Amino acid sequence: MNRIYFDNTATTAIDPAVFEEMKPYFTEKFGNPSSIYSYGRETRLAIENARKTVAQVLHAHPSEIFFTSCGTESTNTALHGAVEDLGCRHIITSPVEHHATLHTVDYLVKTRGVKASYVRVSPKGYIDLEDLETILEESKEKCLVTLMHGNNEIGTRTDIKAVSEICEKYKAIFHSDTVQTLGHFPIDVSSFKIHFLSGSAHKFHGPKGVGILYVNRDIKISPYLEGGGQEREMRSGTENVYGIVGLAKALQMASDNMEEDSGYIRGLRDYMKKKLEEGIPGVCFNGDPEGDSLYTVLSVGFPKTDKSDMLLFNLDLHHVCASGGSACSAGALTGSHVIAAIHPKDQTTIRFSFSKFNTKEEVDQVIEILKKIL
Repeated sequence: MNRIYFDNTATTAIDPAVFEEMKPYFTEKFGNPSSIYSYGRETRLAIENARKTVAQVLHAHPSEIFFTSCGTESTNTALHGAVEDLGCRHIITSPVEHHATLHTVDYLVKTRGVKASYVRVSPKGYIDLEDLETILEESKEKCLVTLMHGNNEIGTRTDIKAVSEICEKYKAIFHSDTVQTLGHFPIDVSSFKIHFLSGSAHKFHGPKGVGILYVNRDIKISPYLEGGGQEREMRSGTENVYGIVGLAKALQMASDNMEEDSGYIRGLRDYMKKKLEEGIPGVCFNGDPEGDSLYTVLSVGFPKTDKSDMLLFNLDLHHVCASGGSACSAGALTGSHVIAAIHPKDQTTIRFSFSKFNTKEEVDQVIEILKKIL
């Protein structure tokens, strides 16, 4: 039996067209971008063209785009910069953020003496914007608000334009983790005020090991990594040229095909939801799959039984790749902090997530496997 891959929020397969775009930079175009001779100049040009592509998709200025190793590095850079360079002494976040944010906030609280507040979330995972405004209104210190655009476990989306307006009202710095939405939803940073934005190529069929950080040109932070002064002295270290080229190609393709791809993937997710409701008694869904949600994600709650306890393991035995939650915890099998924050139901949670490379036939196979296991 062929492997069925339904864990696309963890990582996506690299698109063949993206790989083709990258290949020359593994072989004949191998120069160091900091070198002044032709081999270096051609890779420097590739990086700057990639920067322009990313900026165009985000409606940003190229000077606001910095390439990093991943979304986690981008988020760390933004949060450290806001505290250490922009004077933020109060961080406002939520209990359903990715650990890249939550663990960094914990670190800054312990080592920099900043205060942290956590916005209430609804049972479907939506941020309580009234609570956010109340916390900002009552704070006597300069605030950093860091809220993700789309939740990687349950799919619920946050209206970051509305958040930005609240932040602007109280002169707060605003960072958003857009790792799950960049390349999947239109993001126009010229239409609202945001200071930092994090993204990662491998979530939209680009390569692993490369991310972006958007830094609004109205602010200035110090580099997170010191060294050779690459990325206009913002991110030292020889650039991942083939990764950067791949990121730009993947993002451009995602942007160009967004309407077609999103419609197809949403159809797969909705089809699986319908089949689960028809075939598995007592099944429920986390988040708000019929509301403002990632079309790539279906977080499913199965009734707690002896058989469902080993469901993820048994799916793997049947060559089905899915997840119990975030895939960024080094293989840990701890319970999901996101599910615990929204409702502590006695359920077995499985996250299925889809891409343009999945099919309805695969959904049908997984439904039959689930019936067999349960």
